Amino acid sequence: MPSEANRTDLSPKANTQMRSEIEAMPPWLRSRGIGKASEISTVQRIIKQRQIHTICEEGRCPNRGECYSQKTATFLLMGPTCTRACAFCQVDKGHAPMPLDPQEPQKVAESVQLLGLRYVVLTSVARDDLADGGAGWFAATMEAIRELNPQTQIEVLTPDFWGGQGDAELTPEEKQHQRIATVVKAKPACYNHNIETVRRLQAPVRRGAKYDRTLAVLQIVKQLDSTIPTKSGLMLGHGETEAEVIETMADLRAVGCDRITLGQYMRPSLEHLPVQKYWTPTEFDRLGTIASEMGFSHVRSGPLVRSSYHAGESA
Repeated sequence: MPSEANRTDLSPKANTQMRSEIEAMPPWLRSRGIGKASEISTVQRIIKQRQIHTICEEGRCPNRGECYSQKTATFLLMGPTCTRACAFCQVDKGHAPMPLDPQEPQKVAESVQLLGLRYVVLTSVARDDLADGGAGWFAATMEAIRELNPQTQIEVLTPDFWGGQGDAELTPEEKQHQRIATVVKAKPACYNHNIETVRRLQAPVRRGAKYDRTLAVLQIVKQLDSTIPTKSGLMLGHGETEAEVIETMADLRAVGCDRITLGQYMRPSLEHLPVQKYWTPTEFDRLGTIASEMGFSHVRSGPLVRSSYHAGESA
């Protein structure tokens, strides 16, 4: 759903159209609250004081109050501006992201301590402008968190680490492998990289990303350290069929992916892709059952499920 900023910037006509789309949502998407206001305001205050970001707030996740109350949060590293332009994502896009804040790893670690978080997910915008794509930043933030919070489990949700800058003598595949190895060496509790949609819809939905490249990320993690659980997720509603979703889940299992999330895509603004279908809770339940039967060890499937939803339950 659109952020407050998006709502404010819309013209009266666009506001009316967006309001109509929200009103047209099925009841299972409109009836749920966002959790306790006290939980949300506490997190907002702490991250604002430290000028850091969470994807929970940037994406206005409908589950953020619930996750905060369970002592779980997802931090957005390396600024709020992405060098990619995926057509479904609410995060800001731009070719000139802000410089890295050298204090960010420490600020995140202090926030984890102040909030008493037991399980943390670290994600980031794509930073193709950086020599290592930001892989070293993930590792540095994990180290800082563990120094102050040795009992906190850390999951990572990384970009594909493809292309960008780096050693000109290395191929894109070699650079990608090197960057993933940097994160794997830091021993996350789970390594997540989302495939987002089925093979047929990758080009219109994930500009700058590739279906097989995502599968390769998950496969490389397992090759480097088979003990680290891997995870991926799909946002349904872009026009995919059930057969295509099942095929995608099979492809994920073929590269050893252990965990999966399935959720409903909801259009953040009129500039994003329109929703082609609202999948019903019954359909999500059926897909969740199929995923479990396929061997995924941790399955979350439902309209409001997001990548980090109940992530700590499998730790």
